[in-house]
Amino acid sequence: MASHLQAELASLEQLGSLLDCTIPQGWPPGEYDESAQRFFYERLVEGGIAVVGWYGWYAIVNQDAGGTRTLIATGGFLGPPSDAGTIEVGYSVVPAWQGQGYAKEMIEGLIGFAFENSRVKRIIAHTTKENIASCKVLERLGFSQSKDEQKHLQIQYELLRARVPA
Repeated sequence: MASHLQAELASLEQLGSLLDCTIPQGWPPGEYDESAQRFFYERLVEGGIAVVGWYGWYAIVNQDAGGTRTLIATGGFLGPPSDAGTIEVGYSVVPAWQGQGYAKEMIEGLIGFAFENSRVKRIIAHTTKENIASCKVLERLGFSQSKDEQKHLQIQYELLRARVPA
């Protein structure tokens, strides 16, 4: 929601209060920087309720029985499905929480959300060859490499609706 991004852009304390969680060292993770936050915020404000769910999501874990909640990751799409039915997914996990299966769990949830919408025919994701962990996550979830962009040192992966079990 735009209110979450507005709080995040204002201060991490406001975001933590709104989400009722602690914000760990290393937030924001990866490529989820201020420009990405502003992009998501602007798209949500422009698109209104019709685009909710097609941009950013947060991943929060309950660390203990006492209710300590920690924001550990972000993920989402770069917008609603295109006319051809393609969406792009992205994700970033706070370094201290990497390697514990949270990226896979987050992407599984996003895939489920996306394919609930009949307009979505294909999900793409971009990473680099050097990001072996990201490549493995995508491959474990059924994505296959569809393009190797040597110029930008990126790999594009795709997951087609036809390859996902019903």
